[in-house]
Amino acid sequence: MSQLINIQPLEPERGNIRASSPEQPSCASSACGKASAPESLDPDVWEKVKNHPCYSEDAHQYFARMHVAVAPACNIQCHYCNRKYDCANESRPGVVSERMTPEQAVRKVVTVANEVSQLSVLGIAGPGDACYDWAKTKETFEQVAKVIPDIKFCLSTNGLALADCIDDITRMNIDHVTLTINMVDPEVGAKIYPWIFFNNKRWTGIEASQILHERQMLGLEMLKKRGILAKVNSVMIPGVNDEHLLEVNRVVKEKGAFLHNVMPLISDPAHGTHFGLTGQRGPTNQELMNLQNRLSDGTKLMRHCRQCRADAIGLLGEDRGQEFTMDKIPEEVAYNPANRDSYRDIVAQERGEHLEQKQSADKKLAVLEEKPTILVAVASKQGGRINQHFGHAQEFQIYEASPDGVKLIGHRKIPPYCTGGNGEDEVLDRIISALDGVQAVLCARIGDCPREKLEKAGIKVSDAYAHDWIESGISAWYSACFSEEKRQIA
Repeated sequence: MSQLINIQPLEPERGNIRASSPEQPSCASSACGKASAPESLDPDVWEKVKNHPCYSEDAHQYFARMHVAVAPACNIQCHYCNRKYDCANESRPGVVSERMTPEQAVRKVVTVANEVSQLSVLGIAGPGDACYDWAKTKETFEQVAKVIPDIKFCLSTNGLALADCIDDITRMNIDHVTLTINMVDPEVGAKIYPWIFFNNKRWTGIEASQILHERQMLGLEMLKKRGILAKVNSVMIPGVNDEHLLEVNRVVKEKGAFLHNVMPLISDPAHGTHFGLTGQRGPTNQELMNLQNRLSDGTKLMRHCRQCRADAIGLLGEDRGQEFTMDKIPEEVAYNPANRDSYRDIVAQERGEHLEQKQSADKKLAVLEEKPTILVAVASKQGGRINQHFGHAQEFQIYEASPDGVKLIGHRKIPPYCTGGNGEDEVLDRIISALDGVQAVLCARIGDCPREKLEKAGIKVSDAYAHDWIESGISAWYSACFSEEKRQIA
């Protein structure tokens, strides 16, 4: 493998930020990306999460992740999963365009790091289970660490084999682990998992779910003891575990989970999953939001998850994987850290300004007493700004605005309205349906036709805040609405 990659020497123990030019000052690693750690986070924890797009809501606007599909084997079967190894068309966990060896993965990671300056995290999320296929996962991380020592590592697992790998995970400084935990009651689990493979034996029914539950709790406890941040993913399955997730949340929080991410079931019959083929529906946007709101008291919730493919590349909400298929990866590639270093310098300044604008927006709204909570959809190409044309958006970021401030509460995928320069009424109807409960859309630009139809549907539209920070634009729009309301009453 070393013959395939020309490894350039790197500065030992290099900090996170290095100036790229005399005109651009460097940023101390302890302050990179913001003035200081949030009061709610220990500074050591902040250092781990500040540039991780999944563990930090703020970071997902600026930093990219990369998943490498080196772990195809899995030790459980889930009714919501159907792994596909040669699919470029579906956007969901367990799907990849191509599997690869650890050696191929290293070449690919170096190539992506050279071209995607936002890259901060390398993850292994299957397409099977990263801990069950541990030999390949371990080799990939070890080899990448030799070439790009400043990249963060994380992995996703169902937890059944996590305890077997915990010593290696600790030694390799993998300080982010995601566990998918859908139940803490084996009777509920038996409705989700038809079988597991453990201790060289296939187990079924409640007995299988009991073993899985015990192993997941053991793994979670071990992560906490080792100081490794645990994010728990839970799939919301209406009528199966939706109410039970309240108990799951209580237990995983008690066991030390850093973050809880409740995701909607994806159950399109075309995907070939058991739930999809048997008609099990996923939750509506409103049902998911209601459950997340019920869980939000004292729990750190992840609201910006995109349920990524196992070979996803890029910012959350985008997937550049098809740009980096193995036929496009050179046989020999040398790592050049210059672009990533320069980008982090720029982001450090951007995030400082963004933080100030967030605080200013919250203060602006705080003076508006007894005003309603409003959901606002934002078209954004990331970077924390309202910077995307309505017709080009493939998702909206959904924010909640009230006198308590502006808060991200989720996202909603939509079909792009403009295809070849022309919009279609049917597509616009689907977009309006996806905006159920949303009172306003803010975007960089919008045509007269979609504006009129959205407003007829009771959704206010504005492109007056194009390229503003999202929170600043929303707070200005919200304040203007109630100022106009006052004028009309007067």
